[in-house]
Amino acid sequence: MANSSSWSYKGDDEPHICIRPLPQLLSSVIYMRGQRIWDAIIADLLTKGLAKAKKVLLSGCSAGGLATFFHCDDLGELLGGVATGAEKNLNKDCLNSTLSPYLCFFPQYALQNIKTPYFILNSAYDVYQFHHIFVPPSSDPRGHWSRCLRSAMLTALKPFEGEPEMGMFINSCFAHCQSELQDTWFAPNSPTLDNEVLIIDEVKLYACGLLVMHGVFMKIILEFQTIAELVGDWYFERGAAQEIDCAYPCDSTCHNIIPSNQVGI
Repeated sequence: MANSSSWSYKGDDEPHICIRPLPQLLSSVIYMRGQRIWDAIIADLLTKGLAKAKKVLLSGCSAGGLATFFHCDDLGELLGGVATGAEKNLNKDCLNSTLSPYLCFFPQYALQNIKTPYFILNSAYDVYQFHHIFVPPSSDPRGHWSRCLRSAMLTALKPFEGEPEMGMFINSCFAHCQSELQDTWFAPNSPTLDNEVLIIDEVKLYACGLLVMHGVFMKIILEFQTIAELVGDWYFERGAAQEIDCAYPCDSTCHNIIPSNQVGI
C-alpha cells in the first residue's frame, strides 16, 4: 500500500471521545459528538486502504494530540482484528486503576496504560497552556509561572524515560504545535536537540606482518537532531529516541512565540 495521510479537525473540546445524545443548551445549540466523528472517519478510511496498512502513524496537535492518547490502543486493536471499547471511551485499564475516573482525561495518567508505541512531541513551555489555561500574561508579567510548567512536565515523564517503545522530543521553546509547519518540523533552521553519539574505533598496527599494536578508541560527538529526524529514529526503530532540552533560555534554535510584554523574561 502506498503512503497516504488524512487530516481531521476536532469537533469539540472533548477530543473525539464525547457522545452526547442530545444537544447541550448554552447560549446556542452545541453538539458534543466527537466520538461519532472519529468513528465515521475511521470507518471511511478502512474502506479506502487503512485496513490493509502495515504501519499506521496516528498524530495530533494540541487537543488533537490529547485525542491520540485516548484512541491509539483502540485503533491498534481494530487494525489487528479485535474491536474493543473502553467505558465512556476512556482507557479501561486507567479507569480500573483509580478511584477518580476524571484523572484518565489527563495524559500523564492515560499514558501509564497505553500499550501502543508512543512518541511525545511537546514544548516544556507550551505557550497556549500557560497563557490561556494556567496564568494569562496579565497575571504574570515577568513570566515566573512559566518555569513551573517545565518542572511538572518532566516529573510526569520521568517514569517513561528509557522505555524502548516510548519516544520524546521535549524542547524548551515558547511554542505550540511544532509538527504542523515545515519550519519547525524539518528545515535548515528547525529547532534541534543535542544527541550524544558514542563512536568506537578499533585500530590495528602491523609491522613485517606482525601485530604490534591493537587499541580501541572511543569518543563522544554531539549530533543535532530535528523533530523529524528523532521521530524517524523512533518510527523505524533505529535506537533510543528520547531527548529533553535544557531549561530556557539555553536553546538558540527555538522559534519562540512570546507576548511582547514577556520578551525580557
